[in-house]
Amino acid sequence: MNALRPHDLLWGMTSAMLPDDAPGWALQVLDQGLPVVVRRAGCTQGWVAVGVRGDGRERRYAALMRTQDVTQVASPEQIVARAQLGLAACWPALDALGAVARVLDSSHLAWGPTGGVGYQLATGIEVLHADSDLDLLLRTPQPLARQAARDLLEILDCAPCRVDVQLETPGGAVALREWAGPARRVLLKATNGARLVIDPWAALEWAA
Repeated sequence: MNALRPHDLLWGMTSAMLPDDAPGWALQVLDQGLPVVVRRAGCTQGWVAVGVRGDGRERRYAALMRTQDVTQVASPEQIVARAQLGLAACWPALDALGAVARVLDSSHLAWGPTGGVGYQLATGIEVLHADSDLDLLLRTPQPLARQAARDLLEILDCAPCRVDVQLETPGGAVALREWAGPARRVLLKATNGARLVIDPWAALEWAA
């Protein structure tokens, strides 16, 4: 199995794998055979940090899953590759995904939806509503110039709903809006915590 990465959806976790004090709604989610999402957190070898998604933002449950129990993986880029964009786009967030797909494809970088859009496309479970944002991941193994980030954000801000993009660097993730902004330092979210950095692609700053 390839390395599991933040925002990947994983199938194979059952309610019996949750701690005894897990909320009832989390048990019900797993009893339906629904996936969990990989969290950005460290854990011991053979385990992966995951989150169970319920109805509403307040229903999020952090857990650990054994990698040997994973039966299926769907990364954000795999989800968008399989999605029928433009079909049954009944919510602004899905309209936005179809609207920005060509722009992101032209970047020649791997990308895909996370959050509610990614979950709904992967599972068919209706979790979106009229005010849902579109959350995206853009894999940027090489530095993205700040002016290029501003140009991309200007295009994305014309979408039918708010679009939030996480730039996934080798050392962690940084928000496109922050990287396109005026601040000299931006927040890099890494497995070992978050820190302010000047260059999200600089290995020395990851280890600082």
